[in-house]
Amino acid sequence: MWVVATAGHVDHGKSTLVRALTGMEPDRWAEERRRGMTIDLGFAWTRLPSGATVAFVDVPGHERFVPNMLAGVGPVPAAMLIVAADEGWKPQSAEHLAALDALGVRHALLVVTRADLADPAPATRQALAELARTSAADVEAVAVSAVTGAGLDDLRAALDRLGAALPPPDLDAPVRLWIDRAFTIKGSGTVVTGTLGAGRLTAEADLELGGAPVRVRGLQSLGTAVSAVDAVARVAVNLRGVDRSAIARGDALVAPGRFVRTDLIDVRVHGDPADGLPSAVVLHIGSAAVPARVRPLGTDTARLRLDRQLPLHIGDRALLRDPGLHRVPGGVTVLDVCPPPLQRRGAAAARALELSTMDGTPDAAGELRRRRLVHADELTRMGVTPPAPGWLLDPGHEAALRTRLAAEVRAYADAHPVDPDPPVDAMARRLSLPDRGLVERLLTPPLAVHHGRIGTGRRLPERLQRAIDTVRADLARSPFAAPESDRLSALGLGPKELGAAAKAGLLLRIADGVVLLPDAAEVAAERLAGLPQPFTLSEARQALGTTRRVAVPLLEFLHRRGTTRRLPDGRHRLEGSG
Repeated sequence: MWVVATAGHVDHGKSTLVRALTGMEPDRWAEERRRGMTIDLGFAWTRLPSGATVAFVDVPGHERFVPNMLAGVGPVPAAMLIVAADEGWKPQSAEHLAALDALGVRHALLVVTRADLADPAPATRQALAELARTSAADVEAVAVSAVTGAGLDDLRAALDRLGAALPPPDLDAPVRLWIDRAFTIKGSGTVVTGTLGAGRLTAEADLELGGAPVRVRGLQSLGTAVSAVDAVARVAVNLRGVDRSAIARGDALVAPGRFVRTDLIDVRVHGDPADGLPSAVVLHIGSAAVPARVRPLGTDTARLRLDRQLPLHIGDRALLRDPGLHRVPGGVTVLDVCPPPLQRRGAAAARALELSTMDGTPDAAGELRRRRLVHADELTRMGVTPPAPGWLLDPGHEAALRTRLAAEVRAYADAHPVDPDPPVDAMARRLSLPDRGLVERLLTPPLAVHHGRIGTGRRLPERLQRAIDTVRADLARSPFAAPESDRLSALGLGPKELGAAAKAGLLLRIADGVVLLPDAAEVAAERLAGLPQPFTLSEARQALGTTRRVAVPLLEFLHRRGTTRRLPDGRHRLEGSG
């Protein structure tokens, strides 16, 4: 299947032609049929001579209903521009063509209707001349009469050729279904419809609507229930647990985590110069129409502040419309869906220069260079394929951070001679890094992470080293005679100094203010093994030749290590002793 939107001036026979091709009534409202004028979007489909199916989105031609027309044209890949032979080129012909051009629609057919009322040649020549100045140049032209049926077979063959020329849809792309209708079916609940331009939609799929999770209950395509739909297709989606009042035309069903919901974008403007745009415009993309404020940045780039968030990708094409003058000043290509703030003096000029180098092509290397640090998931939401998972660093920024990290580690060690190894988290904060793993990535030998700190290899200050050596000498003579607090104070060993000694592996701290030699646990286990099992605290204290002040925390330390086990009666047993 492929989907084609109609376009053209009011009363040039768009709906009549669709009706003649499909045998279906595209005008859904009684008011439309009473007035003989299309007001809202209509839908119909038919099978072509090749066996392929083409679905039509029939749009209104009156200038008052241009927003409805744009909602139908926005998501489709091809258009059928219709001009009446007896009236020729008209104002809405020009506005509809300008809209197609702004949206970058390159695949189209020119259909000259009412060939039974006038020679179609003049209208054909005029229309082709207008088309030649747009993205839809060199289109095929067909003259038809929906009344007599003349030319309809030629048009069907031309539609087959148009479909064959369309680029294949990207079935691996994330789903973004712009909603053009929402209604309720009794017994089924809320149903929405739209044109699926890329990706694959399946029943029971988990999607997002307005940032909230939703689940697909069922699918239909062209009136038939299906379990999956591949782009490009017209599709109706039955949503589970969603109230109809919560949905409007212009909302979008999207794959979770695959789009940025944003109300601020930087764009390249095609058409009027950026500084010639009105300050207030309406942005049309997909079926959405959102008021926006324009801030020019350079001659052909601008920043748009949208009235509400939309799910967008870098490279999206959209249309700007001046609702006051009923004209299309141009199209836009989205360059950035997460643009930086413009607060400093000269920031706008610098941003304009940066935007001049961007073309809207999703580019991982370029985004890394501009953002310096970005998560792969954020790139994915922008529509950019990340080169690797996790946090990504621009090579130049990574080199600068590595140099800065080394300097920060040195500065920390100089400021904390007793405890020179900085915590990894502290260095992450110093460098404004969102993840401690980035700090580890930036380290170069001999710097390395040990127990949450960056080992600098710095020697302890000489005064501190002498004090620790004194304690070690005392413990060498009596391994479990831990020095009293007054002795430690006299040596200048407070909690910070003892912590530094323990981290350096020079002392073992078994409790606050209680330190032994690093091998004290092993020596204690050997002595306790000589006791009858199980043993009491008093027996352990005597075997170790120490006081209760040391024996209690030492046994607790051994329990935590699994060397000993406390029994229900309060005695202790060496593990593995039977």
